Amino acid sequence: MGSSGKRVQPIYICSDAVGETAEAVVKAAMRQFAFEDVKLIRCGHIKSEDEIVHIVGEAAGAGGFIAYTLVQPELRETMREEALLKGVRAIDVLGPMMQAFIDTFNDSPKRQPGLLHTLDDDYYRRIEAIEFAVKYDDGKDTKGLLLAEVVIIGVSRTSKTPLSIYLAHKGIRVANLPLVPEVKVPQELYQGKRLIVGLTMQPKKLSGIRTERLKAMGLPFSAKYASAERIDAELVYAHSIMKSLNCPVIDVTEKAIEETAGIIIGWLQQAN
Repeated sequence: MGSSGKRVQPIYICSDAVGETAEAVVKAAMRQFAFEDVKLIRCGHIKSEDEIVHIVGEAAGAGGFIAYTLVQPELRETMREEALLKGVRAIDVLGPMMQAFIDTFNDSPKRQPGLLHTLDDDYYRRIEAIEFAVKYDDGKDTKGLLLAEVVIIGVSRTSKTPLSIYLAHKGIRVANLPLVPEVKVPQELYQGKRLIVGLTMQPKKLSGIRTERLKAMGLPFSAKYASAERIDAELVYAHSIMKSLNCPVIDVTEKAIEETAGIIIGWLQQAN
């Protein structure tokens, strides 16, 4: 039972690989709803029709639905038949996309589960990018400002670090630098050729985020860090640096990390 006493509705994530693709799609859809009493159950590395029969039966008894990515035709067919037989809703996340490729390119799929996580050059590039983002986070080593593909600048709590890590997962080398009026900007920021992006935020929103940060650290809310005067001064300073660099600026006040990252990736693609 959920906290409200209602029955928790399960969503079964089924795959003949890990199941991350289907889970990502389900979670993307869930963000559009105010669900509390939902439980995700991941069933990965499915190899047999018997496993599918068991999962569908369990879903029928629990009153949930199934999202699946099964590349083997016989497993997909079993899932469809069992779901229809037991009255369970089952969404084929990957099948329609594969069929579109077949119809458009007149080719047959490899039908190998788990290819998303094959250890190829892209995989190693992502790992290197993540290590790079960690090493050159928060201006810890200014050499990163010259080695990065993207440099993110902004005042404290404008999501520089999570954005850097998100982009790193896309294989992009990112360094970030906090802009603080009392700290001189390193000369490396004005050297070299790479995309520099400034992040800004509405003062009221930034104050709220900083206040929550102080609360989490057990510090008084009245600290200068979250005061309107301090935030205004930091933003004025940051905007002056961004103007001197003539770099694009993104207001992240109402933007998710994914949305901001999408804008930056678009700029990179245009530059290339």
